[in-house]
Parts: sequence; C-alpha cells; structure tokens
Amino acid sequence: MRTDPLSAQFAALADPTRRAILARLSEGETSVNDLAAPFAMSLPAISRHLKVLENAGLVSRGRTAQWRPAKLEPLAMKGVADWIDQYRHFWESSFDRLDAYLKSIQSGSDDGSRH
Repeated sequence: MRTDPLSAQFAALADPTRRAILARLSEGETSVNDLAAPFAMSLPAISRHLKVLENAGLVSRGRTAQWRPAKLEPLAMKGVADWIDQYRHFWESSFDRLDAYLKSIQSGSDDGSRH
C-alpha cells in the first residue's frame, strides 16, 4: 500500500535523527560518512534513515563514481510548509481575536488596578 506524499513526509519528519539529517543537508550535499559522524549509530542505521527520507521525497542521492552524496530536496518540503501554513493563519487569527478581547477587558477597567 502506498501512502500519500504528505503522510510519508510527516512520518519521516517525526524522527529527531531524520530532522537532524535534514538540518545538516540544508548546509549542502554530503556523504553518509559525514552525516553519520555526529550520531552514535552505525552507517547502516544512517542509511536506513536516509532511505526513509528518500522514499518521502525529502532527500535524493546522487552518484559520482563511488560517492553517493545525499542532498536535500527543498521543493518537497513545500507541501509540508503549505499544509502547516493553513494552521498558522488560523492560530494568528485566534491570537489576534484573543488580544483584542483582552484589550477590551483592560480598557473597561475603571480603577486601573491589575490582578
């Protein structure tokens, strides 16, 4: 069964190691050995994390002779960002309404005291 891209991307992003890998790849493409350096895990474990990110479309792997650099696919993050952005607008609107309500309560106070 194949999941939709957004579900695969969120599943990939759910793991802190994979998020750290993406953060490193945002600086530029690199090898599995370089990606593995800061982690206390084996190269095969890092490769499995990369495979999940690759299957979600967030990372691609090139091939230059024996070197298979991993690189971030920023356009793949657009779907995630667009989905989250819908909710950002909701929360901003909610906070604006709450701010206006709190200001109306404060301006209605005659004695100026704060509790």
